[in-house]
Amino acid sequence: MEYIKRAMEPVLKKSWQTFKSVLLTGPRQVGKSTTLKEIFSDVPKITFDDGFDLNAALSDPILFLRDNPPPLSLDEVQYAPNIFPEIKRICDRSEQYGRYLLTGSQRYDLMENVTESLSGRVAIHELQGLSMREIKKIDFNRRFVPTDEYLAARKKCIVPYDNIWQRIHRGFNPELQFEEKDWQTYWSGYVQTYIERDVSKIINIKDRMSFITFMTAAAARTGQMLNYSSIADDVGKSVATIKEWMSVLETSGLVFMLQPYGSSALTRAIKTPKMFFRDTGLVCYLTRWLTPDTVRVSSMNGFIFETFVLSEILKTFSNSGTDPRFSVFYYRGKDKKRVRRNGTEESYVSEIDIIIHEDGTLYPIEVKMTARPTAAEAKAFDVLDLDRTKTRGKGIILCLCERPSHLKEDLLAVPLEYV
Repeated sequence: MEYIKRAMEPVLKKSWQTFKSVLLTGPRQVGKSTTLKEIFSDVPKITFDDGFDLNAALSDPILFLRDNPPPLSLDEVQYAPNIFPEIKRICDRSEQYGRYLLTGSQRYDLMENVTESLSGRVAIHELQGLSMREIKKIDFNRRFVPTDEYLAARKKCIVPYDNIWQRIHRGFNPELQFEEKDWQTYWSGYVQTYIERDVSKIINIKDRMSFITFMTAAAARTGQMLNYSSIADDVGKSVATIKEWMSVLETSGLVFMLQPYGSSALTRAIKTPKMFFRDTGLVCYLTRWLTPDTVRVSSMNGFIFETFVLSEILKTFSNSGTDPRFSVFYYRGKDKKRVRRNGTEESYVSEIDIIIHEDGTLYPIEVKMTARPTAAEAKAFDVLDLDRTKTRGKGIILCLCERPSHLKEDLLAVPLEYV
């Protein structure tokens, strides 16, 4: 299978040169091991999927690492948590960078051990499925912050995104980019393997079918504010169980919790996060949209399209070495007011799909499945002016238009290819 060049490669190479260890996390089958093998082909690799090596590491980590000196690549390292203190000891004895390459798809246990043992000694990066930039072989790896300068630079390497709903439906894991791979068989095996190999290592799942039902109920709510009670009613489990299971999806990288933008000036903002799946192909499989056309005209098409766009934005941050959780938010609340005919004021609900916070500036973004957006669709943007501690940047509507165009002086319609 042909290797697809990953945008994160320069970031990983730089971290290898400036840190003693590099940890690459991310969901199952997004290409972590393949990427490290491609760019660090001279580093010996051991995978803890192999029972012999795992048993050796678990029984005597000191002897195991003595027999396998650095530089060394350890795949699925979360299966051997007792190896972290010994890696720390080896790193502390040497001033040399580039000692260990670590990968893992279970962020919960993995991050706990890293925090305790390797803090300050490891560069942590998260790899997701392929971005559209990677699929289209676009050599541009800046995070999406819609300044005039960014848009001008991005314009130089624009490639049309053809058959966008086919890509949204199929998904973005590397194996799925080859047409001979059967879509339904792939995702069926993915879900089963995820539950057997990842979920069961984190929590005790007695009823696997209930967990699949939970995943389906969650997928049907992608792009919406998280409501544990609603999901619990669908699954027939307690709210406490649903909260535990949702944390598994989040920490294993399958979902992203988009946090509300917080400001003391926005006193009536909703504090509930919005939950997004990281791969639209998995959403389509779980919710049984079996063809691109059926999902395109479905009742979920707006939520799935927004899920796709947010996922692409998040990838630009991760692939450039930046954690998006500190920069990407949304707003929904009743901070805006209007005057009634009788002269009284009333508050009303307004929403901004995405807010990017960069260097004290807030960039409001709406996501629309239209080729002809209007300025009225961005009427909520000025609620950010209430926050006097920040500057409101130029707003954009990410949509299906052919080229950037001004809708107002401070508002642009921008094709999604500019992400």
